[in-house]
Amino acid sequence: MQPTLKLLTPSVDEYPELIRVWESSVRATHDFLPEHYLVALRDKLLPQYLPAVTLVCCKDERQSICGFVGVAKQDVHMLFVADGQRGRGVGKRLLQHAVQVLGADRLDVNEQNPQALAFYQHQGFEVVGRSETDGLGQPYPLLHLRLGAAK
Repeated sequence: MQPTLKLLTPSVDEYPELIRVWESSVRATHDFLPEHYLVALRDKLLPQYLPAVTLVCCKDERQSICGFVGVAKQDVHMLFVADGQRGRGVGKRLLQHAVQVLGADRLDVNEQNPQALAFYQHQGFEVVGRSETDGLGQPYPLLHLRLGAAK
């Protein structure tokens, strides 16, 4: 039986919990990033990245945040699920909300994160382009995806 998952907008007071979820997720899925870069990205979350998007989090039956999505201008800028919650439908629920409620139809994914790419493709996203560097100009290629691009 699937656990009860609630979607809601996190309060600013919950941002530290979002950062913990982000770090749990990134450490489990982005093993290609060096420690110093993870720290640099984490340090940008609170002042830059979280305030720049519409955030929706997923809480479990204990009211713990188990994942979150951030959307701006039809782009999913972030979707992170706590490592211990992966494979339980949290990411799918968040992505469906981003698409159906927030109107998202584009996203970027690290080329070196094949699990995330497979997840997004399974949800109907298709690769439409590639960049040699990430958003900070570092050598971590991004794949640009669009929902149902071939249709």
